Amino acid sequence: MRSEHHVWRYGCDHTYLVPRGPAAVPPPPAEADAGPWAAALGAVHGGETIVRFTVQGRGEEAVVLQALRVRVAARRAPLERSAYRMSPGCGGSLTPRFFDADLDRPRPVARAVAGSDAGTEIPAVSLPYRVSVTDPEVVLVTGRTAQCDCDWYLELEWSSGDRSGTVRIDDNGRPFRTSAVRDGPVHEYDTGTGGWVRTGPAGES
Repeated sequence: MRSEHHVWRYGCDHTYLVPRGPAAVPPPPAEADAGPWAAALGAVHGGETIVRFTVQGRGEEAVVLQALRVRVAARRAPLERSAYRMSPGCGGSLTPRFFDADLDRPRPVARAVAGSDAGTEIPAVSLPYRVSVTDPEVVLVTGRTAQCDCDWYLELEWSSGDRSGTVRIDDNGRPFRTSAVRDGPVHEYDTGTGGWVRTGPAGES
């Protein structure tokens, strides 16, 4: 199973919380380079983390995805950091969203949600459902918070014939980390001046 968590809404819209002032933050990367960029700066996902993983069978028997669970390993007060928006002006077709998890709930649940792609509606996909070696499934899970700095991971329960198991989905053995965005400085990158510009406190549009 392959998974990644530096996934941006619409392929360009995402917020990171960075423990540096704007003069010490390099220009926003392309989405494909977001992981190394964030790691070098000690950046944390701001407000939401979109996890994308691919599920595929290995043999002739189909695999049934039975359940998807959200586990919050730790909750702390939201980080007091400046927010950096990667590209708030982007738009276009919506990225499909298959599951949504409110990390602020006492027991978060991965809730199936509908989405759209280039104007075509994608209905909510409820578990259980089947995948096979010739019919893989790409799943998106959005973990979001407005109240905490959360460590969390996913558990995917599966069965195939007389076999069954649970796969943990995380950041290479560590939980994902998502922090609510407090009312601190928000910066957007100005390509004209080649620097970050403060646009206001979090929550303002």
